[in-house]
Amino acid sequence: MPQIIILPHVELCPEGVAIQANSGESICDVLLANHIDIDHACDQACACTTCHVIVREGFKSLNDSTEQEDDLLDKAWGLEPHSRLSCQALVGKEDLVVEIPKYSINMAKEGHR
Repeated sequence: MPQIIILPHVELCPEGVAIQANSGESICDVLLANHIDIDHACDQACACTTCHVIVREGFKSLNDSTEQEDDLLDKAWGLEPHSRLSCQALVGKEDLVVEIPKYSINMAKEGHR
């Protein structure tokens, strides 16, 4: 069973945490199930960027991103080469190290679609 290590985030996970995940689950679902309340304004429909995360380790074990996800990620605050929308990134068989960015932009709520 893969493990997701969440790096410290001032508001959501101040001390960081290591949590177990099942392959095939989205990173967002795993975080929410473990009381890490990452924003997911579009209810995980791949329509905003509030659940943006940076995968520091294990990126290549995730499913491939779609064109729709890539287009949204271009609008995310703090975009990096290993950025993903956590609602779309499915856990593979490897452990992950994930950073939740300090800020997020709510593309749906702020009318920037």
